[in-house]
Amino acid sequence: MSVWFNTAFIWIIQIVILIGLLGLIIPIFPGLVVIWLGTLSYGIATGFSANGWILFGLISLLMLLGSVVDNILMGVGAHKGGASWLTILIALLSGLLGTIFFPPFGGLIAAPLAIFGMEYLRQREWKKAGKAVGGLAIGWGMTFLVRFGIGVLMMICWWVWVWVS
Repeated sequence: MSVWFNTAFIWIIQIVILIGLLGLIIPIFPGLVVIWLGTLSYGIATGFSANGWILFGLISLLMLLGSVVDNILMGVGAHKGGASWLTILIALLSGLLGTIFFPPFGGLIAAPLAIFGMEYLRQREWKKAGKAVGGLAIGWGMTFLVRFGIGVLMMICWWVWVWVS
C-alpha cells in the first residue's frame, strides 16, 4: 500500500473504533463488536503478522469479556438491591427473549419489568421491588464504565499493533 493510502486506511479504522467506543453510551449498540470488526478489517487488509495475531487475540478476548460483563454486573447490582438469584435468572432470560422477539428495545424493557414483577410477587412490597430494579440500574451504569474501559484497552491494543507493524 502507498503511504497515503495506508495513512487514510488507519484513520478510517480509527474512526470506526471511535464510533464503536462512543456507541457504548447506547445500551443496544454493539460498540465492542464494532471495535472488534474494525481491528479485524485492519488485520485482513494489512495481513496478520505474529504480533498482529497476538494483539488481535487479546482484542478478541477483551471483546468477549466485555460482552459478558454487562450481564454479570447488572445481576450483581440487582442482587445487592435485594433481588434473588432466581429473579435475576428470569430477568436475564426475559431480556434475552425480549431482545430476540422485540428488537431493539425489548430486552431493555423486559429485564427490569421481570425483576420488578418477580420481586413484587416474592416480597409483596413495591419499595423492595423498586430497590431491586434500582440495583439493576446501578449495575447497568457500572457496566458502561467497565465496557468503556475495555473498549479503550481494545483501541490501545490496536494502536500498538499499528505501531509494531
